[in-house]
Amino acid sequence: MALINSVISWLMKQRIHQIELFMKYPLEVQQEWLRKLLQSAKNTEWGKRYDFRSICTYEEFRNRLPLNDYDSLKPFIERLRQGEQNILWPTEIKCFAKSSGTTNDKSKFIPVSQEALEECHFKGGKDLLSIYCNNHPDTNLFAGKAIAMGGAHQILEVNNESYYQGDLSAILIQHLPLWVEYLRTPGLSIALMDEWEAKIEKMAFATVQHDVTNISGVPSWTLLLFKKVLEITGKRNLLEVWPNFELYIHGGVNFIPYQSQFSKLLQSDTVNYVETYNASEGFFGIQDRKGAKDMLLMLDYGIFYEFIPVDDSLTDSSKAISLIEVKPDVNYAIIITTNAGLWRYMLGDTVKFTSVSPYRIQITGRTRCFINAFGEEMIIDNAEKAIAIACLKCNAQVNEFTAAPVYYSEQKGAHEWLIEFAHPPVDLGFFTVTLDNALKSLNSDYEAKRYHDLLLGEPLIRVMPEDTFYKWLKFKGKLGGQNKVPRLANERKYVEEILDMVSGKK
Repeated sequence: MALINSVISWLMKQRIHQIELFMKYPLEVQQEWLRKLLQSAKNTEWGKRYDFRSICTYEEFRNRLPLNDYDSLKPFIERLRQGEQNILWPTEIKCFAKSSGTTNDKSKFIPVSQEALEECHFKGGKDLLSIYCNNHPDTNLFAGKAIAMGGAHQILEVNNESYYQGDLSAILIQHLPLWVEYLRTPGLSIALMDEWEAKIEKMAFATVQHDVTNISGVPSWTLLLFKKVLEITGKRNLLEVWPNFELYIHGGVNFIPYQSQFSKLLQSDTVNYVETYNASEGFFGIQDRKGAKDMLLMLDYGIFYEFIPVDDSLTDSSKAISLIEVKPDVNYAIIITTNAGLWRYMLGDTVKFTSVSPYRIQITGRTRCFINAFGEEMIIDNAEKAIAIACLKCNAQVNEFTAAPVYYSEQKGAHEWLIEFAHPPVDLGFFTVTLDNALKSLNSDYEAKRYHDLLLGEPLIRVMPEDTFYKWLKFKGKLGGQNKVPRLANERKYVEEILDMVSGKK
């Protein structure tokens, strides 16, 4: 295994020169990718509709193609899911990454082309390892096994053709190269299970038999595995089970609330943490420096980037700018054009640049109100529809509400709702259950996190006195005009302010 580790580490570091090239020539690399994407798709339905052949400059591209979100692309994606091809992208698309929903859908299905798998997602994974090996030349990462906290997927048959749909992580695991599969644990039969309670237990029993050196996954699910491993082994910390464990790769949610729990379970200062920025739509960033709080924007993954300042209209195409115009410390919404046929797609994330030479970013949030403390990605539309359903079924009426995450002492948490009722429900417990069930029906990620109370507990509802939100807005100097009560927040600033005011602390 020592020889294998040395060989793979050496091979991984060969990519560093190419990474340094796009860091040195970022604008040229991005312009070339725009040209390649347009050239590749010129004979698709979209290529003909917008005459990709005649687009020679970024300005022509921006002026000719509309900004898109999932809802605007959905009719074309649904046709792809039914087996049609050459619509958005020229090569055959047979994989669809299931992600959290939009205003109109419980889930969305993002097309994943073979080019996106190889040039973006797999390349991002290899680059992460390349950067890590370059930063840690004495690593023994490949002398042991890796765990990827993947989800589940389905194989669907359409016109005698097989199509994959499910969590991106499951699609990636299903299509991993053989050399990666050799270094991974547990086997596919466990890794792709969709029953998470049984899956965590089986993963724990399977992985304690191996010398695990690294894990990648969402923090909340990873903590569940850690606790189960300690439970079945009777050990005090993870390094007693896996003494050569050295790397945790995380992304998707803010890691800060989980940091202390990881430190407690690992009890080691030698474990390294690396943040990544990847999603169903693509792999975008890697933390490339030890201890840094930002990520290198990866520019040669078959993705062309545009940005709109959040203070501007996010639906005005003329406000979009390319990489050459971005400035540090400005909040931007991201627009991507990808080698899976997502043309000028508004990702929904916001970032700010910490550096423009090279281009490094921090994730600052979402373009809409949301809660994503545990990977649930609950948007304001989910919350408002669920409140309406609960009020209808419970003969209640709500004046105002806001919600935020609450973190318990363990890895589990909940959503805390502050609700001011105009007409309260007779049974608050039934209202809570109804609200919870409505959210599950509207958001597949929330439903998954609520499964058997593994990560998210039942909503915690606090009934607020009359005029609470009016008084709070007045206290904030935000009465009248377009000032509104924030429906959702991913941190507790507003909730704590309101609770302090009600209790008389403010």
